[in-house]
Amino acid sequence: MPRSIQLHADLAVDPAREAEAVRYFETVYRPTASGFEGYIELQLLQLRAALVGSAPAGLNYRFSITFSSEDLRLKWVASDAHEQVWRTFETFLTRHQYDFLLFEII
Repeated sequence: MPRSIQLHADLAVDPAREAEAVRYFETVYRPTASGFEGYIELQLLQLRAALVGSAPAGLNYRFSITFSSEDLRLKWVASDAHEQVWRTFETFLTRHQYDFLLFEII
């Protein structure tokens, strides 16, 4: 049986559009993702402090999405719905280079 997976991405949300980005995430992005098979959780984490070391330059949010399997996450990513909500969400970002880190939940 496959283990659940979690994808993380560090984001640079435009401070001038922060409230708008969070509202879009909560009212459009998360509800859209939650309708897909295998969806478990989606969070937008706001950076408060780097307690040890330093945060990547420009990072102010981390995106985290959890699916019951990588195959089901990939179906979400390949969907027209994902393409639409991600494209809109990107308009709130000041940087479009991403590190996507995929974790298996143990």
